[in-house]
Amino acid sequence: MTTIETDSLRAEWTLTSTSAVHARDRGGHPAILCEDRSVTYARLHRDSDRIAHGLLDAGAARGTRVAYLGRESEYYYMTVIGCAKAGAVLVPVNWRLTGGEIDHILRDSDASVLFVDEEFSAVVDRLRPELPGLRTVVRTDLPGEDDPGAGLRAWWSRAPYADLDPGTGPDDAVVQIYTSGTTGRPKGAVVPHRGFFTLPAAQRAAGVDWIDWHPEDVSLISLPGLGTAGIGWFMHGFNAGLTNVVMRLFLAQEAVRLIREHRVTTTFAAPAMLQMMLDERGADRAAFTSFRKIAYGGAPITESLLARCIDVFGCEFAQIYASTETVSVAVCLPPEDHRPGSALLRSAGRVCPGNELKIIDTEGRSLGPGEIGQVCVKAPSNMLGYWNLPDATRETLVDGWLLMGDAGYVDEQGYLFLCDRINDTIIVAGQNIYPAEVEKALGEHPAVADAAVVGLPHPDWGEAVHACVVPRAGTTRPTPRELLLFLRGRLADYKIPTAFHFSDALERNPAGKVLRRAVRERLGGGAQPAPAAARPGTDTRHD
Repeated sequence: MTTIETDSLRAEWTLTSTSAVHARDRGGHPAILCEDRSVTYARLHRDSDRIAHGLLDAGAARGTRVAYLGRESEYYYMTVIGCAKAGAVLVPVNWRLTGGEIDHILRDSDASVLFVDEEFSAVVDRLRPELPGLRTVVRTDLPGEDDPGAGLRAWWSRAPYADLDPGTGPDDAVVQIYTSGTTGRPKGAVVPHRGFFTLPAAQRAAGVDWIDWHPEDVSLISLPGLGTAGIGWFMHGFNAGLTNVVMRLFLAQEAVRLIREHRVTTTFAAPAMLQMMLDERGADRAAFTSFRKIAYGGAPITESLLARCIDVFGCEFAQIYASTETVSVAVCLPPEDHRPGSALLRSAGRVCPGNELKIIDTEGRSLGPGEIGQVCVKAPSNMLGYWNLPDATRETLVDGWLLMGDAGYVDEQGYLFLCDRINDTIIVAGQNIYPAEVEKALGEHPAVADAAVVGLPHPDWGEAVHACVVPRAGTTRPTPRELLLFLRGRLADYKIPTAFHFSDALERNPAGKVLRRAVRERLGGGAQPAPAAARPGTDTRHD
């Protein structure tokens, strides 16, 4: 585990103290709106205190891992803050995972308490006999109750109500988020309190407001709170004292309704989610007049989609580059750089105030402008390390620098341009091909809604470029030849896919990132070859 110099941190940068301050100063202000329920900051503080007392009664001590398996609701965030007040560490479990994956997280984290929705209790009942360390299971809801918190309230009713101070500081662990597992078994990234506080403070000190939260804002939590994208966006809003509109499950039609009804002013979403909202019936400019700023990230965005977003949403946009391990935003393309036709739209942006950025080669040497290597970030929000994985922590956190696993370069002006994940790079006859570049070019085709590009084994070239394409609804499915001709002139010939697969959807994690490993495993048969497919060292252009 690593820490940073606490001289630069403020002692009150904990969820515990923030909850108490808001209860005192903004007690009557809505903290969370979920479905038809409203929770004020005073109630959020009181009920999270009750959860904390319940945890202590259940034997949870400082550092105890407490798991949560359920959909997002006000009760999920009450539990996060309740864990903080007990000094425990919340371990969110993605309810979309298989039983084996859930078992891995519960076993790896050594969780002694588990909160679970009735909807997912069957899998816990099957796993529990093999998890002797899991001493307490709390049903957040009860059979037959149309209320996601009925069971939780029944459990905490035995606990007294009183404020708690576990003595934790900004460097102490508060959440343990498991990575998406795109490069192997999920690892538990241990998140400190400071991860949710340093970015706004650094921006204020630098006099910029690239991504900001204000007490009068209404923020839509559209990404799952089970990952750092969702919980991070919520916590930044919670720390600012604004109103968070929480969705139990993202549905584009419902998101548009909530934006209109609650006059949402800000949100963070993956590009695919923005596109789904724009494609909804009734999603016109009038539906989004309340927005002042939208942050997006988690996957590349095409220039055509961004132009459409800017036109219809009619607000400022900021692009976020981050990871589970950075906890907060590492790099941002600020609103002033979102100019139509600007080459900067192809960049991830500039390093955020308070952070540092560098590119290194395979030997760990720093590279100069324009040289492609691995992206590294040093940020006060970075994780403490991976739970019980000292070797993996040392490989990822080197002298305070977090190795992001992405290939990219920095230009002369300090803008970061991403090429792709280091592990996703396709090597065709010695030529490096970055899937994101090909995917972005495919995404500009008017009949392509989504695309994933992967490398599959080839007897002569080592790997061949394969594209999995999701056709856009309401259009005629493009043929491989049409896509091939479309890509010519946009990409070097050796980067053009040799085969195209068509699918109704792509495998994505909850943060919206394409799971290329899953796509790669699914492909291998049924592809339609591209005519006169590009081959290394050949020119396949036709007059």
